[in-house]
Amino acid sequence: MDAITELTMRIDRLEARLTYQDDTIEQLNLTITAQWKQIDALVHQLARFDQRLIETEAATSTAPANEKPPHY
Repeated sequence: MDAITELTMRIDRLEARLTYQDDTIEQLNLTITAQWKQIDALVHQLARFDQRLIETEAATSTAPANEKPPHY
């Protein structure tokens, strides 16, 4: 093989690797984007549940914890 043919083959292999790497990076980017959307939705859902819990605790707590019951 002459040097030009060898260099051409090396360039072709590098271009093929670059194409596969670009595809892999794009797939990883899509996966990460989807995961962040899901994480963001879960964070918002957790915040809503936390708020509902606080509201429920406030609504159900009628007597302070240190107050003696009326039968004492």
